[in-house]
Amino acid sequence: MHAGIRVGALLAFLLIAGMVHAGTDEGSGPIRSRVVETEAGELILVQEVRLRAPLAKVWEAYTTSQGWQGWVAPKARVDFRVGGTIHTQYDPEAEIGDAGTNTLHIVNYVPRKLLTLRAELQDNWPEVMKRDGEHLTNVVTFEAASAGETLLVSYGIGYRKDPAYDRLMEFFIKGNEALYGELIRHVEGGN
Repeated sequence: MHAGIRVGALLAFLLIAGMVHAGTDEGSGPIRSRVVETEAGELILVQEVRLRAPLAKVWEAYTTSQGWQGWVAPKARVDFRVGGTIHTQYDPEAEIGDAGTNTLHIVNYVPRKLLTLRAELQDNWPEVMKRDGEHLTNVVTFEAASAGETLLVSYGIGYRKDPAYDRLMEFFIKGNEALYGELIRHVEGGN
């Protein structure tokens, strides 16, 4: 079963928002999360994922339709270029473009190093995120680590101190773990 079926519409929130365990930076497992406050009082949600897979395989999981279908949603269409889009559909009976399709805009990228995404906000998104939508960006960095491993770091940018964000971050803890767990399964499991 695909992560998209289990996680459902949470994916767009997770990728663009980088929703993580607020305030944690513990553990030695493959996923580490923390919230960083800037001098301006803005919040950056950071998640580091150490993958036992080569950089090229992790990059492919983020930049191809087949890659997204392997760990995110049963249906995906990626137009990978600056100004391109990533469309995902979590309902296996629906098509890309049907109700429930999520769209991520590719703001920019540096091959095998950096990818910046911005979600197209839908009516069902929380009000606080719709208000801040033009500022919410997900920057993902990719770094080759030792012995065929990759360090992926996701930066959710554009958040401010607000009780509504605190509630959202807490809500997405389990979904976020499931999503990156599916990425780990996909790239480490040979799929």
